[in-house]
Amino acid sequence: MAEMEAVVLREHGGPEVLSFERIARPEPRAHEVRVAIRAVAMNHMDLWVRKGGPAFKLEYPHRLGCDISGTIDALGDGVDDLELGQRCIVSPGLSCGVCRACLSGADNLCRHYHILGENAQGGYAQYIVVPRRNIAPYPGDLSFEKAAAGILTFMTAWQMLTRRAAIRPGETVLIQGAGSGVGVAGIQIAKMFGCRVIATAGSDEKLAKARDLGADELINYREEDFARRARALTGKRGVDVVFEHVGGDVFARSIKACASGGRIVTCGATAGFTPQIDLTHVFFRQIQILGSTMASKGDLLELVPMLADGRLEPVVDRVLPLADAAEGHRALENREVFGKVVLTP
Repeated sequence: MAEMEAVVLREHGGPEVLSFERIARPEPRAHEVRVAIRAVAMNHMDLWVRKGGPAFKLEYPHRLGCDISGTIDALGDGVDDLELGQRCIVSPGLSCGVCRACLSGADNLCRHYHILGENAQGGYAQYIVVPRRNIAPYPGDLSFEKAAAGILTFMTAWQMLTRRAAIRPGETVLIQGAGSGVGVAGIQIAKMFGCRVIATAGSDEKLAKARDLGADELINYREEDFARRARALTGKRGVDVVFEHVGGDVFARSIKACASGGRIVTCGATAGFTPQIDLTHVFFRQIQILGSTMASKGDLLELVPMLADGRLEPVVDRVLPLADAAEGHRALENREVFGKVVLTP
């Protein structure tokens, strides 16, 4: 039996549960493709799955990682439109492919939707097998590392801002956690749509990098109340859109930063899932709270040309060998990262 190197977890816990091992190499079945992984980018989802929770039903040994770039390595029966050695990226969302949501182009609303590395085996390995429909074109001449860094977070930010919040030119968008992978993507997408961007981060170093990406105004949330500052920057009106993925008290205070009739769009809660909010602010000021998870495969195909021609640019903080995945987890947990941590098998 052919083997491959991989980082796996066999139990939940801290970064120390990540183990570098040799395991069986997967083989493609009908209508599947095996990808030789050249780079896999980390996400906060990797940390959540590693720590564990009732939503995760894993088959051990489990491999994390959903942002994958590489080359076509083997083709299952029925796949005849790809070439061995062809560069590709992998769409990270898995769905049934036959339900109403999938067939209408909203596969991320499928009742059976899940993500590579979450409740399916991911890319912390030399190879991965995925359905043919999850193979996407490679974004131009990007390095494998940058290509991997441009998938999940740009998909997520794209849906949040263009589909859910429906941003318009001239609006003011508050990007929370500007140093995160999704924050980096959010800044660029909002600017591309002609919005004024206010970015928050916990250090002046991260804020300087956010300005380089196009942020117009900067708020160090460790030094000042971001909601009060955002209202001051908008003449006490508040922002049109809050791009939120932090949760906890940050979500609650984001409501105060919002203009009457504004929108808060959220895709996660790295700081807590149960914020205490004052609903009077929501209904009296007619604030919309919009949930968002990932984006469709069609949206990824729309993003690929923008990544390829530089309209949108993935930001890689550091590249580590696959065997050092635990080091990357620690850096991400300690908020030492601006952009993405990428592993190379």
